[in-house]
Amino acid sequence: MKLYPLLFKLAVAIPLCVANTLSARALAAGSEQGFPTKPLRMLTAEPGGGSDLVARVVAQGLSSSLGQQVVVDNRVGGVIIAELAAKAPPDGYTLFTYSSTLWLIPLMRTHTPYDPLRDYSPVTLVGNSPMVLVTHPSVAATTVKELIALAKARPGELNFASGPSGAIPHLSAELFKYMASIDIVHVPYKGVGAAVTDLIGGRTQLMMPNASAALPHIKSSRLRGLAVSSAQPSALAPGLPTLAESGLPGYESVAMYAVFAPAKTPAAVAKRLNQDIVAYLKRSDIREKFLSASTDIVASTPERLRAPCARKWRAWAKSSKPRISAWSSVINRARLRIER
Repeated sequence: MKLYPLLFKLAVAIPLCVANTLSARALAAGSEQGFPTKPLRMLTAEPGGGSDLVARVVAQGLSSSLGQQVVVDNRVGGVIIAELAAKAPPDGYTLFTYSSTLWLIPLMRTHTPYDPLRDYSPVTLVGNSPMVLVTHPSVAATTVKELIALAKARPGELNFASGPSGAIPHLSAELFKYMASIDIVHVPYKGVGAAVTDLIGGRTQLMMPNASAALPHIKSSRLRGLAVSSAQPSALAPGLPTLAESGLPGYESVAMYAVFAPAKTPAAVAKRLNQDIVAYLKRSDIREKFLSASTDIVASTPERLRAPCARKWRAWAKSSKPRISAWSSVINRARLRIER
C-alpha cells in the first residue's frame, strides 16, 4: 500500500524536474538571444602597445554593432589580465585581447594562475605582427650570416636591446641568439621606444623590434634592416629576407593578437562576437589602420584561432623537437620571472 504514495510523488516530481530544466534552458537561450543587455568590458595591457590598439579598435566596432558600450579596461601585468579574464563570468560581457605571451608566460614561470587552453574561449585571431632584425649602421655586417660571423668572432662584445623581458621582441632575439649559437648580451629597457633610441645612438648594436618601430629608421638609414622574423617574406617589411632563409632554417617568431572570452562562454554569444568583430576588421579603413601599425589582419573563426593556440602551446611546452628545444632552452637560460 505504501507503494502508491511513492508513485504519486514520483509522478509529480519528475515532470516538475523536467519543467524546471526546460525552463532554465529557455532562460539561458533567451539571454543569449537578447545579448547584450548591458555594457561589455575589454581587458587589455597598458596603453600604447599592440594589444591596446587591438582592444580599442575592436571595442569601437563592437560598440557600434552591438548597440552597447564596450569599455576598454587597461591593466598593468599580463598575468593579472589573464587571471581576471579566466575568473570572469562566462556570459560574453568580459573579453580580453592578448598577444603570443599568453602562451609563453606559463612556460617562463613556476606557477601561473591560468591555463591558456583550458580557461578561455577563442573569439578571433585579429592579426600577426613580425619582428625585424636591425643593427646600428656602425656594425660591420650587412647580412644575417655576416652578423652571426661577427658575433662568433667577438663573443660577449655585442649587445642586443629589447623592451620588457619576456615580450615577443625579447624572446625573438633570444631565439635568434640560441639558434645562431652566438654570445650576445641582453640589455632590457622599460619600453621599445627607449631601446630603439639607444640603438640609434649606438649604445647597443642590434635588436628585434616590431616592424612599425623599425621601418621608419630603416628608411632614414639610421638603422640597418637585415631580416624579418616571419616564416614567409612580409609586405610589412618589403625587401627584407626571412631569418629562416638567411641561415637559420625553421626560425619563426611573430606576435599574434587575438580576442578571447572566458571558458564556457555560450557558443551563440561567441559566434555573435566573432561575426561582428570579423565584419568590422574586414573594412578597408580598419585594415589600413592595422597595416600602419605593422599588423596583418587575419580575422579568423574561433576554430582557426584555437588550432594555432593548441599547436604553439604544445610545441613550446615540449622539448623533444629541435625548434621546441630551442624555445625551452631560451626560457631556461633567460630564467625569466616576469609579471607581464
